[in-house]
Amino acid sequence: MTSPEKRLAELGLSLPKPASAAANYVPYVISGSQLFIAGQIPFLNGEKLHIGRLGDGLSVEQGQEAARACALNILAQLGDAIGGDWSRVVRCVKLGGFVNCTPDFDKHPAVVNGASDLMVVALGDKGRHARFAVGTTNLPFGVAVEIDAIFEILP
Repeated sequence: MTSPEKRLAELGLSLPKPASAAANYVPYVISGSQLFIAGQIPFLNGEKLHIGRLGDGLSVEQGQEAARACALNILAQLGDAIGGDWSRVVRCVKLGGFVNCTPDFDKHPAVVNGASDLMVVALGDKGRHARFAVGTTNLPFGVAVEIDAIFEILP
């Protein structure tokens, strides 16, 4: 398999440094063959990006950019958890997407597609996953999107 870094580089993207936890939790937990990655927000290498609400100043396209940034952070955490050995990735099992939006906004799936599409680009068929995409009226630090993930990995 071509490494996710190479696939992302073809798009002009690179993995950020894995973010530290912002409170009393860890960025990821490995339990058996499952890797649970805590919710990732669209801050890349400490730079705050995509602050605001969909339907109130942010477009679907901007929401998709926020979701892509979350996916890059997820992949950075995944890479850290597997020690950079991408052959250990069996598949992305599930993404959970939260979209900071107005009550009448209904394009949550389109926003979270930004992360889903990037996961498939980076991991190929191993990136296909189940997911949810829901709206909420607020997210930490006022970010537009937060996404968590579950992966199956080899020991």
